[in-house]
Amino acid sequence: MNKEYRLYIYAFLSRVMSDMPDRRFIADLKVNDALLDVLGESSKRWLLQHDNDTIFEALNADFTSMFILNTQPVEAFVLDAKNETLVGLQNPVMAFYFQHGFELNMEQTELMAPDHLSIEFGFMQSLIYRDELQSQYDFMKIHLMMWVIPYMLGMQHMAQTPFYRDICDFIVEFLVADYAYLNAECNHA
Repeated sequence: MNKEYRLYIYAFLSRVMSDMPDRRFIADLKVNDALLDVLGESSKRWLLQHDNDTIFEALNADFTSMFILNTQPVEAFVLDAKNETLVGLQNPVMAFYFQHGFELNMEQTELMAPDHLSIEFGFMQSLIYRDELQSQYDFMKIHLMMWVIPYMLGMQHMAQTPFYRDICDFIVEFLVADYAYLNAECNHA
């Protein structure tokens, strides 16, 4: 996998998991054939067959149901039944960020947890940009691989739209492939 592709995919996934899609996101997505091809045929067909208002309503309802009302994509919530977010360096993800020079100002985001999947994807993007392969591998092994794949497999069954079913599937496939890539690059094979 090349660096630019990985940067692009992590940025895209960070955006997808951060908030409900807005009308501009939908319009941009519908004209991006390469990305639609990667996401899957059912998403592509669904997005191209419906008008933007219908898609906007359906995606917002699906996102709200899946990632706000039923469960949130937060590592601590998935791995610990207490549903509490540790703050500061007590949070293992925040400690990892700090050790790797990732400055996270929680006051500048609406996301309330440093271990929200959107922020974790953004952190991976930062590590890729800085060419820190070992740190990428370590973060994937210690954090992302421990919770994101089982979480997405469970969430896929809740999805009502082809887009979110395909996103869940894509995230699983991409993370497995990226982990294998990092494993080989860091000579852990």
